[in-house]
Amino acid sequence: MRHKGRLKIGPTVGAMFGLLAAGATMQSLSLPFWREHYRPPSADLSNIAADQLLFAVAGFREMIAGILWVRADAYFNEGNYDAILPMIRVVTYLDPKQIDVYATGMWHIAYNFTDSESRADRRNIPIAVAFGKEGAKNNPHTYELFYETGWLWYHRIQDDFPNAVYWFDEAAKREDMLPARKNLLAHARLRNNDADGALKTFYQFYRDAETLYEKDKQRGSFANLQTIEGNLDNLLVRMSQRGFFAQKNGTYESGDYDTKPPYDVKFSVRVSVIEPRVLEVDGTWNVYPVGTRVKCILRDADYPGGREAGLEWDSGDANDFSAPRDRTYMQDELFVRNLQFRRTINMSRDPTIYPFRGDKYYLDFFYTPRIAPEHLKDKYGWNGEGFTDSNFLRTDVREGQRVVFYRMELTRDQLLRRREFAMEGGIIPTFKTDNYVPPTSRSGSSSVLTPAGEPEQTPAPGQ
Repeated sequence: MRHKGRLKIGPTVGAMFGLLAAGATMQSLSLPFWREHYRPPSADLSNIAADQLLFAVAGFREMIAGILWVRADAYFNEGNYDAILPMIRVVTYLDPKQIDVYATGMWHIAYNFTDSESRADRRNIPIAVAFGKEGAKNNPHTYELFYETGWLWYHRIQDDFPNAVYWFDEAAKREDMLPARKNLLAHARLRNNDADGALKTFYQFYRDAETLYEKDKQRGSFANLQTIEGNLDNLLVRMSQRGFFAQKNGTYESGDYDTKPPYDVKFSVRVSVIEPRVLEVDGTWNVYPVGTRVKCILRDADYPGGREAGLEWDSGDANDFSAPRDRTYMQDELFVRNLQFRRTINMSRDPTIYPFRGDKYYLDFFYTPRIAPEHLKDKYGWNGEGFTDSNFLRTDVREGQRVVFYRMELTRDQLLRRREFAMEGGIIPTFKTDNYVPPTSRSGSSSVLTPAGEPEQTPAPGQ
């Protein structure tokens, strides 16, 4: 027989609904604060079902975070990276302990957003750094996000090396840090011109690896022990042959070392704007062994945080996942082969990444031995003591480093081929260093860009 009248709810079920209502109230009260301080401006939550949002507001934060992450993973497999970022921000807001989401989010932001020629949109990197810092702060019990943030500085940014040392060092302090990954701390110290610190680090890790292998007798532990031993042997040989010990004891000037005398790389370069947003670059570099990559950067002259050959990378906002859309920042590497380089840099297919809305631009050329391959550093030294350039050597661009640096200035009209630089009958904007030497053949590989002063008045073909 059916029960007539009003449905009665037991005390347990009633309490459950009460808690649900309380959770919903608390979460709904916090929603305006989240929208103001955490919601990314570009976040599109239209793909999130109403019942999922209801569960989140009701207090089921970790559960809904997991559901959203499954959805985000599907977008990743489809290559739909733009749809992932808003979900990553929401997931880590709902559940700040989602370590994999932080790590994957940093990776997407710093590596997966590229132009049509696979150049990273480096306007995003400050956001990735800020997101990693937030993740490490929320998860101090594990090494993972400290390591991932250090990797950004070491591998992606390749600048401001004390930051790589700091984050790898913090990661190594965590008990769950994988032994093999700890070795990067020593390599980061070398990039930071701290060979003594790298040597001490390798010795400490060698003792730790030896103890671990004696304890577990695992193949992986033995392999790590051998790797550290090889690194130690190589470092000691290089410290001797590059004159490091001699510099410390004051005998460097009287000795014969691989870094003496400093080698003149004789950098020269020319660039022409052959079409709107298209640069043709060629030049020379007086070093035969393959491995030289000259960094070139084109950016707005007033780019926030801009500096010579880079940015202040630690200046992002972890709550704003949108790159500055009105700014241009292009970075490429110019690969030298047979003493020369030649490269066409085409930015015309990516107007959203390279909007060129400003009036003035800097084009910087930069080379530091700090990130050179070891066979080149055997001559240059860790800090460039065996390295020079008769025209463009600088010691004030990066503290404690001898680098090649040259800057040229371009205008928006030149880059977009407008007005007197128009494609039909206009001047081809062309710049070159005073010492420019044309490459001897078309067989050179990738590469470089050119300098300052007024553009040459080169008539267009057929004029």
